[in-house]
Formats: sequence, C-alpha cells, structure tokens
Amino acid sequence: CSAIDACESSNGGCSAKAECRRTIPGNRACVCNAGYTGDGIVCIEINPCLENNGGCDRNAECTQTGPNQAVCNCLKGYSGDGKRCTYISLCSQNNGGCSEFAICNDTELTERTCTCKPNYIGDGFKCRGNIYQELLRNSNTSRFYFHLEALSIRDIAGPGPFTLFVPRTDVLNSDPRVKDWIAKGVLAQVLRYHMVGCANLLYKDLTTITNVTSLHGDLIHISYSQNSLVLNNKAEIILSDAVGTNGVIHVINQILVP
Repeated sequence: CSAIDACESSNGGCSAKAECRRTIPGNRACVCNAGYTGDGIVCIEINPCLENNGGCDRNAECTQTGPNQAVCNCLKGYSGDGKRCTYISLCSQNNGGCSEFAICNDTELTERTCTCKPNYIGDGFKCRGNIYQELLRNSNTSRFYFHLEALSIRDIAGPGPFTLFVPRTDVLNSDPRVKDWIAKGVLAQVLRYHMVGCANLLYKDLTTITNVTSLHGDLIHISYSQNSLVLNNKAEIILSDAVGTNGVIHVINQILVP
C-alpha cells in the first residue's frame, strides 16, 4: 500500500493562494501564502491600509500596491516620506508671496492671508508706505528723493495729505539748470514747488480743477485736453496715482519752475 498524497490533485482543494501541506496519509493542511489571510481554503489579500493607516503618517494617504504591501504619500500641504509628514508653511518661504511690508498668516492647508504692516497700505501683495518712502522705491522718482534728502527736506514725510508732482529721474539728471539751482541755493524752492499740501489729489480730481497752490506758495496751473493733464502748459503727467499712506505721487516729464 502507498500513502495517499492529499495535495496531489487540485492543490488539495486549497486556495490557489495557499500552500497545501501533507500531514498524515490522506490528510493535508492549507496555509495561506504570505500577504494573504484566511483558512487556506479561501485566502484573501491582506490590505495593510485597513489597519493603522498601513503605518503611514496620519497626514498621509496609504495605497495598497500588492498583498500586504502599500506605499505612503504625504497629503497636499505636507512633506516627508509618507511615514512621517510635516506641515508645509506657505509663509515660511518668500513670505508666502506677500509683500515684504506685509504679515503672512497661514490659515489652512495651501491657504494664507497677506496683511500690510502698520503704517502701510495695500492688498498685502503690494504694500506702500508714505510717499517719501515710495519715492526711493521707484527708479522714476528716486532722483527726486535724493535731492530732498541732500537738502534735508522732510515735509512730505509728515501726516499729510500731500500731492506730489515728480519730474522723472532722467529729466532731473539731464536738465543743466539743476546744477545751477544747487549752486545758487534755490533748489529747495524748486522742489517745494512740486508739492501740494492738505490735498490728496488723484488724476480724476486734477481733471476738475484749474490750479493748486504749492508748498512754495506759488500756483500750479492745470489744464486737461486730449486725455492729457498738463501743468503750467508744458509738463505732462505721464504716470499717476501712486498712492501712499499720506498722499499721492504723479510723475511728470518736465521740471516745474516757480
């Protein structure tokens, strides 16, 4: 007589995902393969993600890739290897895209708010200080700032409001009269002729009036025609409405002379 091999036919009736093991003649045991669970007759893939998120971080997604196999991927807004995920603060890099003069606050995943700091105005992405500060930040107006600084003219650093007509930097650099005014000690008077106190006059406001009084004391004549604003019949406003906390700057293409 020979022993009957219970595993010889059809894997002994065990699952295709199981190993048939001979025990005593005519009997066998069915053992599920690695990565599977069951009684051996029926073997089901183990999904590790169903228990403890597959060992992934709670801020990670567990994805089954095979029997008892899975990968961990950090959720959006987090970084790491999936086993450990840390929150990515939007504000930690480049101030979250906010202005350098703004405060960035993380509000929720992939979201943040930008708020201009005290003494600045704007939407948080662009924040402006007083017009004295703003002169320096724009290449079109920085030369005017340096002349004010050299003469210690700080009128427009006050609370205001002020309206400023600023000759563009290249105009101030190229006009030979500037050196002559410096030599004669009258440049301060010329610069103050470009400032208007107690008024925050935007471009649309200037189209409705015919003259304003400068800090120098003389009038500036304003005319509006063919969609252009012209001061003293020769200096055209070429850039307008740069609004600061204490006034507004308009850039002109010629120097105003009192």
